[in-house]
Parts: sequence; C-alpha cells; structure tokens
Amino acid sequence: MDRRGNRPFTLDRRAVLAGAGAATAAALAGCADSAVEPDADGRIRLRFATDWRAQAEHGGFYQALASGAYERRGLNVEIIQGGPGVNVPQLLASNAVELGMGSNSFITMNLVAEGAPVKAVAAFFQKDPQVLIAHPDPSLESIADLAGRPILLADASIDAFWVWLKARYGFTDDQVRKYTFNVAPFLADPRAVQQGYLTSEPYTIRKVAGFEPKVFLLADEGYPSYATMVLAPNAFARDNAGALRSFIAASAEGWRDYIQGDGKAADALIRQANPEMTQDVLDQAREKLKANGIVDGGDAALYGLGTMTEERWRAFFEVTSEAGVYPPNLDWRQAFTTQYLPGRGRG
Repeated sequence: MDRRGNRPFTLDRRAVLAGAGAATAAALAGCADSAVEPDADGRIRLRFATDWRAQAEHGGFYQALASGAYERRGLNVEIIQGGPGVNVPQLLASNAVELGMGSNSFITMNLVAEGAPVKAVAAFFQKDPQVLIAHPDPSLESIADLAGRPILLADASIDAFWVWLKARYGFTDDQVRKYTFNVAPFLADPRAVQQGYLTSEPYTIRKVAGFEPKVFLLADEGYPSYATMVLAPNAFARDNAGALRSFIAASAEGWRDYIQGDGKAADALIRQANPEMTQDVLDQAREKLKANGIVDGGDAALYGLGTMTEERWRAFFEVTSEAGVYPPNLDWRQAFTTQYLPGRGRG
C-alpha cells in the first residue's frame, strides 16, 4: 500500500528503509567532512533528506520552508525528497546531505549497532503512526483481541514492531502472513489483520472497500518507537551546533503551525514536489496527526516539539534487546542526543 499518494498497490517506505542502517554504516563511520557552505546571502546551506516522497507526514518541514522559518534563522534549507531508491544513511555517508530523516527508532539503533557515528537529534513524531487494521468486529476492543488471527506483515516488520507485539501480547510467528502491499488478501478474509500507517491504509481501505476498518494505533498501547526523527552525523553536529539548533527550532515552529494552524502553504509545496499526492489525502492525514497527538502529544506537550527522553529510548532498547534484536551490551545511549533541542534538553 502506498501511503504517500492514491495508488493502492506499491511499495511502503518501511520495507525499503528497514535494512538501510547496516548497508551504509561503514561509509558513515568514515564520514568526516562536516563543512557547510553559506549561500550568496550568507545563509548556511543545509540539505535535508526525507524518508519518502513528499506527504503530510513531512508537513512541518515544508511549512517551515514555506513560512520562512528557516530563512529567518539564517538557513537556506533544501528538502531532498525520498523514495524507493533513496537511502538516507547513504546520503549522509556520501555528504550528499547534511541531515536526514529517520523513520523509526530501529533505523537509528541499527546504525548504533553497526558503529555508525550518527544520532537522532530530534523526534517530531512522539507516536509512531504504525497501526494494525482489522475488519469491523464488535468483539475486537484492543490489540490483545487479535491473538490467533492471521496478521499480514511485510518482511521488514518481522524484526521491527512484530518483536514488540510478541513480547507484549504473546503473539506467535504462526500468525504471520506475507504482506505484499496489496489490500486484496485482507479484504478477502474477514478475520485477517494487516499492518498499516495511521494516515494512509485506513483511508484507502475505506475508499476501496466502503467500510470503516478497525484501527489499533500501537503507540496508544505502549509501543515506544519514535518516528520522523532528524538524524545528524556526529561530526556535523559538533562543528555546526548553531545551525543544527536553528534547524530544529525552525522545524518545531513549522510543525506547530502545520498541526495547529493553516497548512495550505506547506501542502502546496508538497504537491509541487510530489504531483501524485492529492489534497484529500493530505487533509485526512493532517487531521489524523492532529487528532491523535502524533506531533504535539505525550512528552512534547511538556517539553516542546521534537523532544526525546532517555526513558523512551531505554524502553525501546529493553524490549528489542530482550527479544534478541540487539546485544544486551549495546550502548543504546549513542542513538540520540537532546543537546540541540530548543530550551533545556533531557537525557
């Protein structure tokens, strides 16, 4: 399922990106060029690679671009649109971009496991929008009620959120069916469950099948992964601390305005960058982000947009290491830093 536009049967970004860390960590380890060049007006030029084609899930960054939030802070920001052939860690390693987006906590922790000197410096989604989707059934009240049902999962998800689901609910691998980003198998079996993204698959299923699916947001039941993180190589962050702080502050302003204000200027830039995107998809996605506190809920309501906490990262590492995804002696604190966040960082 393509959750970036209206085409129902194409690749999902998480399947493409899940293995990105290991493939390029060696190159990142050797990345030492941290110089940034000002433009003709003296603004610091920063290239920021997103994790997929332009969409509402990137709206705050496009809003900061459209409103001049970056420019007012002395930055000349170029958003490099992602896609199925774009590997964000590889772009960072080759100095093709200064900053990149991390889709979930697995991306960052994988880089730590491979020894890559890169950290998450902000997390603009306090809740990972990963969901499980079921047919309408009054007996289904929580994720726990999905035990024993066939669950359609992409290969990339087996070593990702499926690890948490098994640890939390006792789900078993014999429930797994292969998800090929085609909703037909789900629609054909009323007992089937499939993975999805809060802002995409439920909307598409409603349009295609004409019913309102049952949607379970993993984050609402304790799934600890962050999403839409800003990744920065350690050398770049060290040598360009002021520019990095300005980028994060401007992005926070952009996300605040996109969620709480009028997102039309950002949407126009998104549709310009990604002509396959439609306004109805943007509208419903933005509303889902707002209604579910994806950006400004949780710790962000207390400490500001983009915040991260040591408690959340520890919780993520504990459940994944106990499941054997990461060695128990991995220095998980190397996955993040809060020192560049606006105000007083935590952790």
